[in-house]
Amino acid sequence: MPQSAERVLDHASLFKEPEYEAMFEAKRETFECPHPPDKVQEVADWTKGWAYREKNLDRKALVVNPAKACQPLGAVFAAAGFDGCLSMVHGSQGCVAYYRSHLARHFKEPASAVSTSMTEDAAVFGGLTNLVDGLANAHALYDPKMIAISTTCMAEVIGDDLNSFVIQAKDKGSVPQDFPVPFAHTPAFVGSHVNGFDVMVKAIVANVWESMEGDPTPDGSVNIIPGFDGFAVANNREITRMLDLMGVEHRLICDVSDVFDTPTNGDFQMYAGGTTVEDLKAARDAKGTVSLQQWCSEKTLEMIADTGQQTEALHYPMGVGGTDRFLMAVSAMTGQAIPEALELERGRLVDAMADSQAWLHGRTMAVFGDPDFVHGMTAFLLELGVEPVHCLSTNGGPAWEEKMKALLATSPFGKDTQVWARKDLWHLRSLLATEPAEFVIGSSHGKFLQQDLGVPLIRLTFPIFDRHHHHRFPTLGYQGGLRVLVTVLDAVLDKVDRETEETGISYDLTR
Repeated sequence: MPQSAERVLDHASLFKEPEYEAMFEAKRETFECPHPPDKVQEVADWTKGWAYREKNLDRKALVVNPAKACQPLGAVFAAAGFDGCLSMVHGSQGCVAYYRSHLARHFKEPASAVSTSMTEDAAVFGGLTNLVDGLANAHALYDPKMIAISTTCMAEVIGDDLNSFVIQAKDKGSVPQDFPVPFAHTPAFVGSHVNGFDVMVKAIVANVWESMEGDPTPDGSVNIIPGFDGFAVANNREITRMLDLMGVEHRLICDVSDVFDTPTNGDFQMYAGGTTVEDLKAARDAKGTVSLQQWCSEKTLEMIADTGQQTEALHYPMGVGGTDRFLMAVSAMTGQAIPEALELERGRLVDAMADSQAWLHGRTMAVFGDPDFVHGMTAFLLELGVEPVHCLSTNGGPAWEEKMKALLATSPFGKDTQVWARKDLWHLRSLLATEPAEFVIGSSHGKFLQQDLGVPLIRLTFPIFDRHHHHRFPTLGYQGGLRVLVTVLDAVLDKVDRETEETGISYDLTR
């Protein structure tokens, strides 16, 4: 064998050894009933043409590799952003394992959540007993300050009523009557993780506010809802830093920056940081609430607006214009001026963009991801002189499509851009095969487009599984814009190097 106890090979090297190559070939011939390689290549080439593209875009009853996750994932992420909050998912253990592993693989941190462990009997008779016992066990074992319940497909298909179940669980003594148990119905077969995030944040905020007496007494502070963001660890801290520079009293409603970035110091912190109940109580008296991602907070903002608060919804404030809009919205809401320190940061970003514009001007790129990310990323690309070819969001709807087209109409670099709502990554494969772009910006799932079509992937949104620690650097604000600029620019210059290294012509030391 090619390895031993003294010589252990990584799988990437091990599977290239002759013994494994022979094993794989025997498996193909014996079990896979393969077609001849030339026939496989013929069909593969046909699927990259216009005839197949039209068939693919007409697809109605099948989704192939959607660029989204399900609602409970967003709810688990949202619950993690509150102090001492334990996420409980009413459903099967396998579903919860998926949410935890999805978050852990991206953040490289434990993602704590518990399950009511529904099985076949609960699917027939309902999951009341599971939830009653689950609440009692979770409260006793993990000592949370709050338990936030979401649901999976199984619980929603059979119609389990969380409100009734929580009342009965408290009556049976699973948790004290005054113990906070916010809940949100999050059917995984509709919507996406951004909807799950929204309804869970709304449920947690409402749970606290409904327990308060009297009317709100507005002060000069602001609330910030970051939204579902794979870069929240760094972005939340960057937003806080900018608002501190402005002298704005503020609080984040859902802050995962600590729980998904805990230190290795010998002490496991199951509940690290997060928005406290005291913060949430103070949030009711804020002058206004700013959401950094509209489509992650529609229901939450609607509830907050009903209290009389001002609300403002942005679209992932990236780059110069996006950050300008965020700071001006906060300034208008609070009366606080934007300080010179932030104006200097803005000027430095503009200077960096000018330094590199010759390498970015006219480059073509495709973008996929959540609706707010695609909007914010596209806006920054237009500022850089990049021409977006395709903008695709599986969980973006008609309203998102309309806003995208309005954004693209503001720039000559967006005049030929095509916007694709409710489309998946198999659609994007057809689009890139027939109307190519030089690069594709999205999540790790785009690496298979790179493998198949040779279009380099730039990883700038959740989930990023195959690279480490990107989420520790901001993408929002002027400082975040600089980081995104460098990331995009490195990809462009790496491609230039690859294309010129063979001949040596224009393989320059200075770019």
